[in-house]
Amino acid sequence: MLDICLLGTGGMMPLPYRWLTSMMARCDGSNLLIDCGEGTQVALKEKGWSPKPIDVICFTHYHADHISGLPGLLLTMGNAERTEPLTLIGPKGLERVVSALRTIAPELPFQLKFIELSEARERLQMGPYVIDAYKVNHNVVCYGYAVSIPRKGKFDVERAKAAEIPQRCWNRLQKGETLELDGRILTPDMVLGPERKGLKVTYCTDTRPVPVIAEYAQDADLFICEGMYGEDGKEAKAREYKHMTMYEAARLAAKAQPKEMWLTHYSPSLNRPEEFMEDVRKIFPRAKAAKDGYTLELSFDEGETE
Repeated sequence: MLDICLLGTGGMMPLPYRWLTSMMARCDGSNLLIDCGEGTQVALKEKGWSPKPIDVICFTHYHADHISGLPGLLLTMGNAERTEPLTLIGPKGLERVVSALRTIAPELPFQLKFIELSEARERLQMGPYVIDAYKVNHNVVCYGYAVSIPRKGKFDVERAKAAEIPQRCWNRLQKGETLELDGRILTPDMVLGPERKGLKVTYCTDTRPVPVIAEYAQDADLFICEGMYGEDGKEAKAREYKHMTMYEAARLAAKAQPKEMWLTHYSPSLNRPEEFMEDVRKIFPRAKAAKDGYTLELSFDEGETE
């Protein structure tokens, strides 16, 4: 199971009804955060989720509306007596930027680990999450992220019996362990079928529409994408500042065909994003104008039970 909450949907500046950009994922007791705009920890409090179990924070880029909430969040995590290390992922320069922000949060009871991205595409495994980072097209170096929960193949009792594997070994092999028994090496692939469809959420903001976004959003359970502008006549401004209109986001979704798309990162001038959704849904019918606190609980296909 994978829980997703879009904590903040605003771009540039917070509004009374809209916090700045942030998304939280929860799976198997591990929390992952993408971006940490101003108001992130307030949004967490409103949601009733704790920041203490956050294991990973991914940053798309270092504009203030995506990272200005970090020092306060780190202090809150420290005050919650967290001692486990926290991993931070982002474009090159991450450690320098965070060290500068920590001038106001100098002492923490936990270690910060930094992973700086330099390639156009990078894949990382963090706890239950497979994280694919892909470079997009903003006016500074910026990445999108696809967060996946892979799913092992179904346990095949007949194969296990045919291979004369004792039943006492089945559970450990099913969990992915490799065992040695009487000089024989037993591996999970001896008892598991082909890998099944897992869960995937793709996230991107602050970019022009580039093909790599649709590639990583293909067949996603949820595609969260910037929809900075919806009003007529904003196309030139989107191109100049390297942002995206709602309609450009919808065209990416039409190519990728995710199960659902949420628009986010609205301009402060975009007071009622839902007013533009009729035209957006003509391009991609499963689009929604997300609001702060939007939540989705994703589960593996019921037809593929263990």
